[in-house]
Amino acid sequence: MNHLATADYIVFLIYFIIVVGYGYWIYQRRRKKSVDTHDFFLAEGSLTWWAIGASLIASNISAEHFIGMAGSGFAMGLAISSYEWFAAAVLIIVAVFFIPIYLRNRIYTMPQFLAQRYSDTVSTILAIFWLVVYVLVNLTSILYLGAIAIESLVGISFTTCTIGLAVFSIFITLGGMKVIGYTDVVQVVVLIIGGLVVTYLALDLVAQQTGTTSVWNGLLSLRQKADSHFHMFFPKGHPQYEVLPGMALVTGGMWLNNLYYWGCNQYIVQRALGADLKTARSGILFAAFMKLMIPLIVVIPGIAAYVLYQSGPFRDAMTDASGVVKPDHAYPVLMNLLPVGMKGLAFAALTAAIVASLASKCNSISTIFTLDLYKKYVAPKASEQKLVNVGRWAVVVSFAIALGIAPMLRSLDQVYQYIQEYTNFVTPGIFAIFLLGFFWKRATNRAALTVAILTLPFSLLLKFWPDVMANFGIEAEPIPFLHRTTWVFCIDVVLMVLVSLTDPASHKANDTIIVDKSMFRVTPSFVVGSVIIFGILGVLYTVFW
Repeated sequence: MNHLATADYIVFLIYFIIVVGYGYWIYQRRRKKSVDTHDFFLAEGSLTWWAIGASLIASNISAEHFIGMAGSGFAMGLAISSYEWFAAAVLIIVAVFFIPIYLRNRIYTMPQFLAQRYSDTVSTILAIFWLVVYVLVNLTSILYLGAIAIESLVGISFTTCTIGLAVFSIFITLGGMKVIGYTDVVQVVVLIIGGLVVTYLALDLVAQQTGTTSVWNGLLSLRQKADSHFHMFFPKGHPQYEVLPGMALVTGGMWLNNLYYWGCNQYIVQRALGADLKTARSGILFAAFMKLMIPLIVVIPGIAAYVLYQSGPFRDAMTDASGVVKPDHAYPVLMNLLPVGMKGLAFAALTAAIVASLASKCNSISTIFTLDLYKKYVAPKASEQKLVNVGRWAVVVSFAIALGIAPMLRSLDQVYQYIQEYTNFVTPGIFAIFLLGFFWKRATNRAALTVAILTLPFSLLLKFWPDVMANFGIEAEPIPFLHRTTWVFCIDVVLMVLVSLTDPASHKANDTIIVDKSMFRVTPSFVVGSVIIFGILGVLYTVFW
């Protein structure tokens, strides 16, 4: 039944009061008499390692995971977990090689790095791109997925859900980065506990079909009844090959996708930019450990829903009025089966994930808009108070736009794949610009500008490659988007090298960004933690390959 009992509302109200009350207490406790943009946008020096780690996870995990990734778990199985498990490995790389460069050069936004390393032109082009993607893709999709989940769980209208989520998120965001960072700790605890409750229920339901009540038996039964859903590698010819194409997981696109997301993405990297190096690295390592367990709370329930659909109990719930299977219904259907009180906890967990992610993205939207566009081009001499106020208005306007667009996503079946594919149209070029900007001093502004302009046309060409070749009478197979990511990245790197080497500016090495080997030294404890993570990943991929 699509409603909450009184006990569920009480559980949710307790969660709401704790988050809002804790956020207000943090705001009052750490509020400065003078307004400081670095404090508002970055919480400079305010976040501990555990707050940074929790905020990284809260910024990343949202409705797109609880609903979208669970839907992909229903459709394709454990292989979708590669996005999470590769992220754990990539976070270690980011902590060792990327974060030291940002902190040593006092980089506060990604466009600032591009302006300092290349030019204001490159910076502005990509700042505008990020704002468009964050608002039209990320913010909109999270609002949409969150609203359909809550609509399915509680019965509240889609419009009311989107407005409620937006208002709650705005309230958190307007307190600045330190409020977001510390309330994210509460949000992560709630979303993990609530997520584990749903996983327990899903495995228990599967176990009941075998006549037992053991969750472990449920997991074993899941592996037995849906063996096709417990493989990480899809060979060519597999129905899901275009989504997760074979060796791209190990050798190409998946690495590039994650390296961009975790190392060059404002709303992720921003969590660590206000800390010292040791604190930032410890927080990132903590986040890497948490990423290992995310598939347990989002993918396994999706696979369980698939088994229950195949055996009958979920057959009607997983289809729409026309009989079409809707994978993104998997998680909401499971939540509706929770007992009184537990449904309220699951509702709180889902809301925590949505609100935390919305708040983090809007904080980054306001940071980029205010510091990289408004301050640079509109009001260079604006006061700190004025900049903070502009940042707050940017939050409100962003949500207004997202609220208008969110209903348009109703026609999509697997929104998680929509997010991954369409953001990857330009991310290979951005990552190439950052990577060469970090480690090759001869990379020039002209080369970066060339790649910034040509990456989208390259991606579109490969996206529609069969249609292009058909014009010449040649039959060609579609290119999976992770392969397209790899190809476009390689083309971009070669193009940047060639343009740089033929550019007179490359004869003088660029020293605007300081990079030296001593920055990449790590502590013994960080090495131990990293070895453990890579060891766990090795076991997981060996067992489920």
